[in-house]
Amino acid sequence: MPRPPVPERIAISDSFSGYVITSSGHHALSSGFTPDDSVSIVQSGAFIVRYGLRVLGKPHISIVPELVAVDYGRMLNGLDAWDFITRQSNLFPRAEVFGHRNDGKDDMMYVKNLDLALTPEVLVFSGPSDLRPLAQPDALIAPQDALDAVAARLRQFLTVFDNPAAWTASHL
Repeated sequence: MPRPPVPERIAISDSFSGYVITSSGHHALSSGFTPDDSVSIVQSGAFIVRYGLRVLGKPHISIVPELVAVDYGRMLNGLDAWDFITRQSNLFPRAEVFGHRNDGKDDMMYVKNLDLALTPEVLVFSGPSDLRPLAQPDALIAPQDALDAVAARLRQFLTVFDNPAAWTASHL
């Protein structure tokens, strides 16, 4: 019996429209208003947001899962791969995760080497084919009425502020 073909590598992603801003070495996503002079605008427009799972003992390194090879030849990609890793991978610690790291390099890691207790790293890309992130934001700045337009996963993994002043005060 022939083996099924290896599926395409697909990472989960969300779209975001607004600004990538920076202040004191920190990055944030901003939506719902135009940033003032208290922050620097890195780029504005439409972005692709992907999520990196951090490496055990090296939280500054993360991998964006694109394909997971589970025992017995089962292969998962996209949302199926993400759900497997975040919900049931403890049953398969030798499952292999293929993807791109937060430095843009192609890599493979075993699930047992990922620190799933840490919040995934949010990575912002200029376009869908980019491999190196434009920014690694730690916050989302948006007024309450603009939050509904932001993907739930993005709101879950970033600290939300309703104005830039509150965000800049948090890291001073």
